[in-house]
Amino acid sequence: MHIEEGQTCICPLKGVIDIISKKWTLLIINALGNHGRLRFNKLMETLNGISPKTLSDTLKGLQTEGLITRESFAEIPPRVEYSLTKDGTELRKSIIPLLKWTANRSSIDKEQCANCPPQIRAHNKTNLGEQK
Repeated sequence: MHIEEGQTCICPLKGVIDIISKKWTLLIINALGNHGRLRFNKLMETLNGISPKTLSDTLKGLQTEGLITRESFAEIPPRVEYSLTKDGTELRKSIIPLLKWTANRSSIDKEQCANCPPQIRAHNKTNLGEQK
């Protein structure tokens, strides 16, 4: 493929769009950005309402795209932790404006937010932009 001067190839965007357009992906990226490293069950707890299969499938997709790492520890019981890669951290930085925009929208349904688990409330501004 020939790219003319001044043009940028955005073909790799397709793979990223396929994964980040999934319902839980941005919330997983943000949770890992807020907490640094998380085990599967802690992610389940943080993302109240996600099924184990959906979390597992989404984590696999994020790992395939190079956005997260999965580290296994040779312990009994076995321990696995997930964290953002450099690319995952860059993605998180790029979605922070989206999270802030969402938090600042005047059309936010406050009743809906009141019923939302505190871990995923977009208007919880204390978690926006923090990296552990």
